Amino acid sequence: MRFSDYPLAGELKQNIEALGYQRPTDIQYKAIKPILEGEDVLAVAQTGTGKTAAFAIPIIQLLHQKKTSRRQSGVKALIMVPTHELAIQMTTVFHQLAKHTHVKAYRVFGGVEQDPQIATLNNGVDILIATPGRMFDLHSQGHLNLDTIQILVLDEADQMLALGFRKDIHQLATKLPKRRQTLFFSATIDEEIKELAYGLVKNAIRIQISPDDPVSKNVNHAVCFIEMDDKRFFLERMVKEYPDSKMLVFVRTKVRAERVQQALARAGLVAETIHGDKDQRERQAVMQAFHKGELLVLIATDLTGRGVDIPQVAFVINYDLPEDEEQYVHRIGRTGRGKEHGQAFSFCSEEERPMLKRIEAYLNKPIQVIDIDPKDYQETLFFSDNGPSDWRSLMKEQEAEKPYKGKKRR
Repeated sequence: MRFSDYPLAGELKQNIEALGYQRPTDIQYKAIKPILEGEDVLAVAQTGTGKTAAFAIPIIQLLHQKKTSRRQSGVKALIMVPTHELAIQMTTVFHQLAKHTHVKAYRVFGGVEQDPQIATLNNGVDILIATPGRMFDLHSQGHLNLDTIQILVLDEADQMLALGFRKDIHQLATKLPKRRQTLFFSATIDEEIKELAYGLVKNAIRIQISPDDPVSKNVNHAVCFIEMDDKRFFLERMVKEYPDSKMLVFVRTKVRAERVQQALARAGLVAETIHGDKDQRERQAVMQAFHKGELLVLIATDLTGRGVDIPQVAFVINYDLPEDEEQYVHRIGRTGRGKEHGQAFSFCSEEERPMLKRIEAYLNKPIQVIDIDPKDYQETLFFSDNGPSDWRSLMKEQEAEKPYKGKKRR
């Protein structure tokens, strides 16, 4: 089936074609029809499968066909997302798909002035993409009326729970009309997510896209065994060997992100960081630069890197292995998006080997190992511009870093 075969408005079909979409992905094929028919949907699909378009296309169609020449007041669709970056990214997709239709989408999140957001809401918005904190602020202040909501979407629901938004979601449900369509999208499913989902949806169509290999077929991934203190030198080498390639580097903490960036700077290499301690304007500027290719190396934590959809990311580097094995799939899914192909490399130290075993157990197969010749290993350290020429400074830096023991398992 092709998108041209769906009962969609001509304007929407034009926009879909302009984006280069021809045939729906599995999640889109299974979700679009029931959403158009007004069904509640509970969908579980891995990262990079086209989840946003799976609900954006039918929502725009439903609202477009209901619109009259006179704008109806109130938000009709509320889409809840866990992070600022995902809100911005999703709004871009909605703008692209809603072009020339009667549907207007907007996003709100914290960390920036709310007056412009209030002004836009007052002018009329059909689809609101929001993070929980700012959405509740605007509602409590009387700037956002939830009585007009016809469609509720929870996207990246597993991440919403991981960030502690469970109570917020339950509170939201009490404020929305009981007669509404609810769409629940998550990359993973467990008992906690099931409990939350079934408390929100009614007679939902359940969709689960679970390939044998949760890693996208467009991503080649491998692991290299590198000692914790040596990782900076190997990252420097990769950046120098691929100077024109976009790289997304994942670390485990905000402090570590800054230290890795400083290590690259000492070697004369440009990189930026993105994490929760950054001002929202800084985060937006960094993301825009990375998206445009003005910045080629971005160092991120899991919170800010989740859901990031940047074109032409050639490499994902797991500078630190993730504490949660499912995050491994989310991380390396930032490359090889759509029809692109990508590479992912993990730097695994001795103390991270138990985490590697958990990741491989989750994947149901071992990860390819790249053996580093001892001579090459030593040469990487010796020839680094960031080499250990000032041992006192390096020792102080290492002492300031908390020892890494990994996450305790229950």
